[in-house]
Amino acid sequence: MARKKISTTVYITPEQNDRLKLLHERTKVPVAVYIREGIDLVLERHQDELPGQMTLDPASSEKRR
Repeated sequence: MARKKISTTVYITPEQNDRLKLLHERTKVPVAVYIREGIDLVLERHQDELPGQMTLDPASSEKRR
């Protein structure tokens, strides 16, 4: 089952728009899917900067410092 999505506005450059449209034309994957994938990549890259569950493992907490 598809998850509910919220609407938001994102401003991109004309070049980004052109390349996303070209990618869509070649793959038939909606542009929104690529944008969500990009957001996931950024969130994964910056995961250590986000609040999260505290761990009881002392070795894990030392790695975060």
